[in-house]
Amino acid sequence: MPKPLTDQEKRKQISVRGLAGVENVSDLKTNFNRHLHFTLVKDRNVATKRDYYFALANTVRDHLVGRWIRTQQHYYEKDPKRVYYLSLEFYMGRTLQNTMVNLALENACDEATYQLGLDMEELQDIEEDAGLGNGGLGRLAACFLDSMASLGLAAYGYGIRYEFGIFNQKIVNGWQVEEADDWLRYGNPWEKARPEYMRPVHFYGRVEHTPEGVKWVDTQVVLALPYDTPVPGYRNNVVNTMRLWSAKAPCDFNLKDFNVGGYIQAVLDRNLAENISRVLYPNDNFFEGKELRLKQEYFVVAATLQDIVRRFKSSKFGSTEVVRVDLSTLPDKVAIQLNDTHPALAIPELMRILLDTEHQTWEKAWDIVTRTCAYTNHTVLPEALERWPIDLFQNLLPRHLEIIFEINRRHLERIANLYPGDHDRLRRMSLVEEGDQKKINMAHLCIVGSHAVNGVARIHSDIIKATLFKDFYEVDPHKFQNKTNGITPRRWLVMCNPGLAEVIAERIGEDYIRDLGQLKNLLEFVDDDSLIRDIAKVKQENKLKFSAYLEEHYKVKINPNSMFDVQVKRIHEYKRQLLNCLHIITLYNRIKKEPNKNWTPRTIMIGGKAAPGYHTAKLIIRLITAVGDIVNHDEVVGDRLKVIFLENYKVTLAEKIIPASDLSEQISTAGTEASGTGNMKFMLNGALTIGTMDGANVEMAEEAGEENLFIFGMRVDDVDAMDKNGYDAMEYYNRIPELKLAMDQIAGGYFSPDQHDLFKDIVNMLLHHDRWVKMLIFLPSAMVLIPLSSDPSQQNPKEWTKMVIHNIAGCGKFSSDRTISQYAREIWGMEPTTARQPASAM
Repeated sequence: MPKPLTDQEKRKQISVRGLAGVENVSDLKTNFNRHLHFTLVKDRNVATKRDYYFALANTVRDHLVGRWIRTQQHYYEKDPKRVYYLSLEFYMGRTLQNTMVNLALENACDEATYQLGLDMEELQDIEEDAGLGNGGLGRLAACFLDSMASLGLAAYGYGIRYEFGIFNQKIVNGWQVEEADDWLRYGNPWEKARPEYMRPVHFYGRVEHTPEGVKWVDTQVVLALPYDTPVPGYRNNVVNTMRLWSAKAPCDFNLKDFNVGGYIQAVLDRNLAENISRVLYPNDNFFEGKELRLKQEYFVVAATLQDIVRRFKSSKFGSTEVVRVDLSTLPDKVAIQLNDTHPALAIPELMRILLDTEHQTWEKAWDIVTRTCAYTNHTVLPEALERWPIDLFQNLLPRHLEIIFEINRRHLERIANLYPGDHDRLRRMSLVEEGDQKKINMAHLCIVGSHAVNGVARIHSDIIKATLFKDFYEVDPHKFQNKTNGITPRRWLVMCNPGLAEVIAERIGEDYIRDLGQLKNLLEFVDDDSLIRDIAKVKQENKLKFSAYLEEHYKVKINPNSMFDVQVKRIHEYKRQLLNCLHIITLYNRIKKEPNKNWTPRTIMIGGKAAPGYHTAKLIIRLITAVGDIVNHDEVVGDRLKVIFLENYKVTLAEKIIPASDLSEQISTAGTEASGTGNMKFMLNGALTIGTMDGANVEMAEEAGEENLFIFGMRVDDVDAMDKNGYDAMEYYNRIPELKLAMDQIAGGYFSPDQHDLFKDIVNMLLHHDRWVKMLIFLPSAMVLIPLSSDPSQQNPKEWTKMVIHNIAGCGKFSSDRTISQYAREIWGMEPTTARQPASAM
C-alpha cells in the first residue's frame, strides 16, 4: 500500500497556500531565531518542542500585529457602524495554522521550519485547543468571527476567558471520565492582556430611589480584565478583535475588617470573585440555574457594554476630535447580536446605563435598546430555555429586576390593548412566569427587547414562529427572520483538507474560497473521469492518514478500504446515537447470520462528550463502547465491521476525521436540531449524508438534490401527529424481529456479560419513556442504512463519487460568509466589502 502524503508534502504542490518566496522564508527564519532567543530566552541546545512552537507562533503573530493596528486605526478614522457579537462560548480550536492560511504564510512557514530542521505538523500538534465552547453554538461564533473579518466588517467578539474550557474526556473501562482542561497552563501566545481597559462589574447591593435618580449602592465589585485575540480575515489585511474578559478581585476585596487573621482570609477569598471566569459550564441544550452561571452572564454583558459605550463616545468623526455625548445615535453606530439568551442581560443593562447614568427618558432609552439589540435563537428544546428564579435575580441584580418588571408591565399593557380580555395570552407572553417559584423567561426578554429575532435554519425559524414564539410572531411578524447557519471554508476546507481544496481550485480557480457559491461550477465536471478519480484519490489519502492516526492514538487497526461511517456531536438523546447503536447491533447480527455474504466492510465511528451530570448520555457512551468490545473481537465478523468510540472529540479531532469520512450521520428526530453545522462540514469535505429532514439537512437536500443524500424517517408533521396520537414502543418491539433481537441482547447482558442489567435504564427508557428515538423510525432507516453495507450495487465507486461531487457543488449556500452577509444587510444595517486594506501600520 503506498504511503499517504503528509500534509506538508501536499502543500508543496498547492497554490491556495501562498508562495514560499526566498525573502519571506529568510525573514521567517530570522524572526524565529530572534523569538527563541529574546522572547523565550533559549538557545537551540536547551529549547524544547514547545519552545519551538511558541517561537513559530510569535513569528506568525508578528505578521498579524501591523495589520491589526492598521485595521483598528482604519475603524477610528472612518467611524463605521460596528457589530458586537456577544457569546458565552467561542469554540476556536487552534490558531496557528488558521492564521497562516488566512495570511498566505503556510508554504513559507513550511519551508522555513524545514530548513531549520523542524517538523511543522509536530509543532502544530503542541498547540492546545481553545475549547471555550460546548459544541455547535460556540463553534458557530468562531466561524462567524472569521467571516466578519473576511467580509471587512468592523466586528468584535465578546466573551469570557475561561481558565478551564470544555473538559477533556477520557474513556476508562468504557465510561466517560472528565478531566479539567488547563489550556492556559503553558501560556497563550495569541492573546494580549489590556489592563488599561479593565472595567468594574457590580453585584448584589440594593437600589435607592432618590430625587437625583436611581442609585444601585452597597454593591460588591469584581474587575473585568480584557484579553484581546486577533482575528484575521482571509487575505484582505483586516484583523478584527475577539475580546475575552477575565475576572479579577479588586485590591480592597473583603479587606474592610483589617486585622492579621482577617487579612489572610480576605486575600484567600479573592478566589471567590475570580471564580466567575474559572470554568465553562459543560452543558449543551440544558439549562442549569446556578448563581455562578448568572454571574458569568452578567459579568460579560456589563464589561462589554461599558466598552461599547466608551468606544462609541470616543470615536472620531472623520478627522475631528469631537467626543459624542448624546447616545441617541447609538443604533446608527452599534449593533449588538445576542448569541442565544445567555447574553440577554445586555437588554436591561443597557437600559440601566441609559436611565441611571445617561439620564434618558424611559421611552428614548427603550427605543435605543430595541434598535440596537438583535437575538438569535438556537434551540426549541424546553429544557434548554433559560428561566431564572426571581429570588436569585433579586439578590444578585436588584436594579435589573426592577427594570425587567417595568419592561414587562409596559409589554403586557400593549398586549392587553391589542387583545382585550385575553388573559391566557397575557400569561403566555409575560416575561415573568408564575408558579411555585416565579421565574424570568429570558427568551421572552430577548424578543421584546430586540428589533430582530432569527432562527438558524429555515425549518427551525418556521417552528419557532409556529410553536415556541407563536404569540410573539402574531404581534410582531416583522421581527422574525431566518439566517441559516454556515461554516468558514478557510478552516473547514482549505486548512483541514488541502488536497481537496487544490483539486477544486484546479477546475474552477481559487476565488471559491471567498465566494463558496462558485462551487456550483463543479457540476460542469460531474461526468469528468479525471475529477472523479482525483476526488476519490484525495478521499483515500485522507482515510489512510486517519487510519494511521487511529492506530497510533487509539491502538486500533482498521481497514482503510472500509466505509468510514461517522457520527460526531454532543451525546444527547435527541441526536439519537442510540438509533445508530441499534443499527450497529442489527448489522452485526446480519453478518453473524450470513457470514459468507458479500458484505461491504464498514468502520463505524461515534464521538462526542456527555454533560457530566447527564446520566443517560453517559450510559449511551458506555453502551457504544460495550458494543464495540463485542463486535471488534468477534472473529466471524472480522474487519467487515468495526465500532470505535472517538475519545475527546474536539475541533482539532474534527479537522482530522471529517476529511476522511464517507458517510455522515445526521439522524436527530425531525424538529429537534435547530440547524447543525457538522452536517455542512462533512458535505463540503465529500461525505454523503444519511439523515432525517431536520435542521439544515432540509436545505442541504435542496441544494445537492435529495437523490444525492440518504434521507429517511418522519417529517416534523409526522412527529407532531405521533405525539398527539400517542406512541407505543412495545408495538414496534413486538412487530420487528430484528429490533426485538437487538433490544433483548442489550437487556440480557449480551454486550455486558459481567453485569447483565447494566443497560436496564436504556432499555426501560426506549420501551416506556422515549421522547426521541421513536422505534418505528427503525423500519425506514434500516432500509436505507443496512443495504449500504450489504448490497454491492449500492457501492459503485464511480456513482458514489458523482453523488459526492453533487454534494460539494451544493455547499455554496452553507458558507458562513453568506450567513454573515445576510445578518449584516438584513439585521445590522451594514454592508460587507471585499476590498483589501493596506498591509501595515508602519
